[in-house]
Amino acid sequence: MEHLDNRQKVLIMIAVMSAMFFAAVNMTIVGTALPKIVSQIGGMEYFDWVFTVYMLTSTITAMLVGKLSDIYGRKIFILIGIGIFMTGAVLCGTSDDIIQLIMYRGLQGFGGGMIMSSAFTTVGDLFSPRERGKWQGMLGAVFGLSSLFGPTLGGYIVDNFDWHWIFWVFLPIGFFAFALILKLYPSQKAKDKEPIDFLGSITLTLTIISLLLGFTWAGDKYAWTSFQIIGLFSLTILSLIAFIFIELKTKSPLLPLYLFKNSVFTVSNVAGMLMGMGMFGTIMYVPFYVQGVQGESATVSGLVEMVMTISMVSSSIIVGNLITKTGKYKIFALVGLLIMAFGLILNSTLDVESSLTRLILQLIVVGIGLGVNMPVFNITVQNAVSHKYLGVATSAMQTFRQIGGTVGVALLGSVMGNKMANELTASQAQEKNVPSPPPEMADTLTQLQNPQVLMDTEQLEAIRSELPAEMVPFFEQFIQTLKEALNTSLTTVFIVSAGIVGLAFIVTLFLKEIPLRTTNNDDEEEKEEKKDFVVNH
Repeated sequence: MEHLDNRQKVLIMIAVMSAMFFAAVNMTIVGTALPKIVSQIGGMEYFDWVFTVYMLTSTITAMLVGKLSDIYGRKIFILIGIGIFMTGAVLCGTSDDIIQLIMYRGLQGFGGGMIMSSAFTTVGDLFSPRERGKWQGMLGAVFGLSSLFGPTLGGYIVDNFDWHWIFWVFLPIGFFAFALILKLYPSQKAKDKEPIDFLGSITLTLTIISLLLGFTWAGDKYAWTSFQIIGLFSLTILSLIAFIFIELKTKSPLLPLYLFKNSVFTVSNVAGMLMGMGMFGTIMYVPFYVQGVQGESATVSGLVEMVMTISMVSSSIIVGNLITKTGKYKIFALVGLLIMAFGLILNSTLDVESSLTRLILQLIVVGIGLGVNMPVFNITVQNAVSHKYLGVATSAMQTFRQIGGTVGVALLGSVMGNKMANELTASQAQEKNVPSPPPEMADTLTQLQNPQVLMDTEQLEAIRSELPAEMVPFFEQFIQTLKEALNTSLTTVFIVSAGIVGLAFIVTLFLKEIPLRTTNNDDEEEKEEKKDFVVNH
């Protein structure tokens, strides 16, 4: 599609970014609204499945569609994706119970995976690697803007309108994107028909589902050493071995293992996965500090993270343009990871008395580092493989990053929970801060040791107001101890996140910088390398 005039390319990208924003904002808008939704339709015990099912279906679909879009073109899949996502959004707004909401969110995930996979690959179809930097930066900015507007708007809608509107309010954007893509996006003639790798698809699906569920449930629903978690991880290993065996033997593999012989592809995916792990160390756990340790409201927490998002969006756009201008990318990846790690190290020095101004300045540092890296690894992967594998390579990058984020949340959640429990045990053993509670307060104080409860300032005030006057000082002392324990656990999370990002920096040192191509024509040398790999296996 490089032959299209610049105006048509820009219009197609506006349509694609609209579709991406529509999908991304629907992910972020649910977070703040879900507690009130569940309070009306019930099903608190299935609360986390609203997020988990979307993550599973979108991750699996992105990987499968990547291969199919290389054969049949992107247009059909991005249109189907928008259609499925809009259908899911409409149905979500009609949910009468939590089971219906989970089913419809799963449907949305299928559409969302198609949209995301096709959108990032479209940049590779429209522009040469040298030109992609600024557009990958813009796509990164779309994610940033969705996380900026989504949570705030979601909270506002459920506070002032019927909750169903959080799923319906952005439907016009979906219609707009669908119409524009239908009209402007050129159709691609299907390539020679290839057999669909059904066995590879099934084993990859089993691998991803068991891996993500294992890390999602470990340390939360089940212990890490429980039969359920060990069983899921065992299934992951067996499915992965089967997948590798199938991909080596099949004629048209879902994920050509030849790609992993390309060091740029492999290093970029590993670094992207590690960056995803470290990134969630900030995004997921900063609210615990703002609300749990500082005692601020959810609104303040959202505003604090908004500043980080703005810095991320700005640096993503600037660096994307610099990559296009200079043709260099490795230096930006290294500098971005260093800045991000430095910001996380600064966060690890926070204490209970730290000011919000200090936190905001440190989050700006993290946001800049994160934004610098947003456009880089998609470009490196797309530049390193022949255009024939553009879709599957881009989808693999997204899958690795999603897996990294999921593993990161589980790992860092366990770090926080264990560290907080150890801190409370140590305080009680030393009898410094936590004397034995009166019997009538024992149950209440046990409940308060959950960090989620500590974040709910309204609930804490309600508990405090119901206590007899003589027990209020004890309550205040206990809350202060909990805040100190939570602060210590969070600073540990931040330092572990910094270590993970530091590991990504070390991996990126091995990233081979090859010139960004100025055309999408396949490199003959890459074709020969693939032939050699196929012959040898």
